[in-house]
Amino acid sequence: MRASGRSQKSASLSNGEYLLKSLAHLLQLPKTHMWLDYDEEADTLYVHFEDKPASTHSEIRDDGVILDYKGRRLVGVTILDASQR
Repeated sequence: MRASGRSQKSASLSNGEYLLKSLAHLLQLPKTHMWLDYDEEADTLYVHFEDKPASTHSEIRDDGVILDYKGRRLVGVTILDASQR
């Protein structure tokens, strides 16, 4: 049981470290307010730069990231298989 608790703690630390490293990139995004939603069943992370984003078009990249735009402005990012990154 102790080993199991230790492996969960290690996983949490690596997730925490990953989040801190990601923070530098998040701060470079175009907006200062962000809304994050994670769908555990779909393993998809949604990042919105507007309270109620309404995109006019999306760009689907080969790496499983979808960029949502309203006109030329980036209003959201969808990350597929988020827990695998």
